[in-house]
Amino acid sequence: MSIQLPHISTYGEYSSQNYGANSMFVEVGPLAVWYSYRTPVAFRVRGHERVIRENDWGPTTGKHLNWIDPDKSIRVSSEVFEQKWSEQVEPLLRDEDEPQRSEPSPFALGIAGAV
Repeated sequence: MSIQLPHISTYGEYSSQNYGANSMFVEVGPLAVWYSYRTPVAFRVRGHERVIRENDWGPTTGKHLNWIDPDKSIRVSSEVFEQKWSEQVEPLLRDEDEPQRSEPSPFALGIAGAV
């Protein structure tokens, strides 16, 4: 199985590329992650629905979330976001020979405090 090279782009409707750096989209193989500044605010694993966080930050991140999907009813709490990340993303990154962790992944820990 081969994995495509990472794809990095901006999303949204900024009139200047200077601001576009604050709304990044990164896709590596089956994983796509949308960022607002340095914080992952949405992700999709191939075969699963996209997961989008509620806005816990402010109006600029709210704008980014609306560009990802304006339907606020599908957004999830930070706890659900991190749970779904653990269920869907961590298995992609886990070495099959490595024992399962009992503590949260550093990726999950970084999600909550990455702003």
